[in-house]
Amino acid sequence: MMHHVRALGDSLRSSLWFVPTLLVLGAIVLALSLIELDNSFQQANLGDRWPRLFGAGAEGSRGMLTAIATSMITVAGVAFSITIVALTLASSQYTSRILRNFMRDRSNQTVLGSFLGIFVYCVVVLRTIRSGEEGSFVPSLAVLFAVALAIMGIGCLIYFIHHIASSIQAESIIQSAASETIEAIDRLFPTEMGEAADPVIVPEAEALALQKWLPMPAGRSGYLQGIDGDGLVEFARELKGIIRMERGIGEFVVDGAALASIATRTPPEQSTIRKLNSFYTIGSQRTIVQDAGFGIRQIVDVALKALSPGINDTTTAVTCVHYLTAILARLGSRVLPTPFRMEASELRVIARGPSFKGLLSEAFDQIRQNARGNVAVLFALLEGLEVIAARASEKERRQALQDQLELVSASAEQSIPESRDCECIHLILERLGTLDS
Repeated sequence: MMHHVRALGDSLRSSLWFVPTLLVLGAIVLALSLIELDNSFQQANLGDRWPRLFGAGAEGSRGMLTAIATSMITVAGVAFSITIVALTLASSQYTSRILRNFMRDRSNQTVLGSFLGIFVYCVVVLRTIRSGEEGSFVPSLAVLFAVALAIMGIGCLIYFIHHIASSIQAESIIQSAASETIEAIDRLFPTEMGEAADPVIVPEAEALALQKWLPMPAGRSGYLQGIDGDGLVEFARELKGIIRMERGIGEFVVDGAALASIATRTPPEQSTIRKLNSFYTIGSQRTIVQDAGFGIRQIVDVALKALSPGINDTTTAVTCVHYLTAILARLGSRVLPTPFRMEASELRVIARGPSFKGLLSEAFDQIRQNARGNVAVLFALLEGLEVIAARASEKERRQALQDQLELVSASAEQSIPESRDCECIHLILERLGTLDS
């Protein structure tokens, strides 16, 4: 259930309507509250006691509120236009996968919601102003607050333009994706290397191979966004069998293809298949809630776009390598969970999770392949491997780093003809030595 809650929270955070809607509703409540307060203070003659603050008449208040409402809805339209232009530029310059980060930006959502909220506030207050022979009512306090909100709206507009100009810079985009990925790593893999961990009894491979595995098809197509691991363990206990995941987080699932397999004595019924599907969250795109690899994918895509002949932005590619190094260095010191999920000393679930080698390959392989002949990027890759090696002490991880080191070294030797250009690379190779020793 927790993974469904996190997926819902991430969806709401990624939506461009949720925060503005809350602010609009808050503006309506504020307007009605101040109108009622004005109604209770009507006998206090606030306009006579403080004419400079509350002395606006019915016509003056109408004109002021109309001007504020008109200007705010105009500014809101301009702000939405600026946002669309920024999204278009970011998509063409970097990658469409980072658009989600713009939409998740709380500052953008709050500013857009503020403009709409001020507009709605003015409209609500405007409709209560009365004048004529039957009596007059001017909510002076609400009108004064509208002026304060208008001044706040000017400040929001200045901040919004500054924020958009800063957020579309390459460094800001890469840093945002990297920070989100590191947060996901800290949440998904909280245990540091060297900390005590419960020993896991690994079942014999032969015993697992002898099991009769029955496929459990997926109910829809899409990317696997989340899995309720505890729910799967409990479900396997109810079935008195073993569930083996056939697809991991971030992988694409096809409707009718095997989502998982189950080792049980009786063939699964449709109700069993539907219940198993309820533990999976499948959507149209990857999310970072349980998928740290998606954050790496975003940064790699930015680097590949920077290395393309049409853009040829080496500095951005090097920046991407630096942030990927920070992510993998954090991952290198974390304990990745075992695929075997036990319950009361019984094997219940064989998970399909990320590995250090797989994430390292996803981070560096395509950049290395597209950076042939680029001394700066290849040198940055070697520097990154050196930094990661200092945080990765496990033998398998150091072997993965050694394999990557050899690939980068071979790419440099084959693609860089000038010996002077290779000097810095040779120096770092000598310093690294053999990582798997």
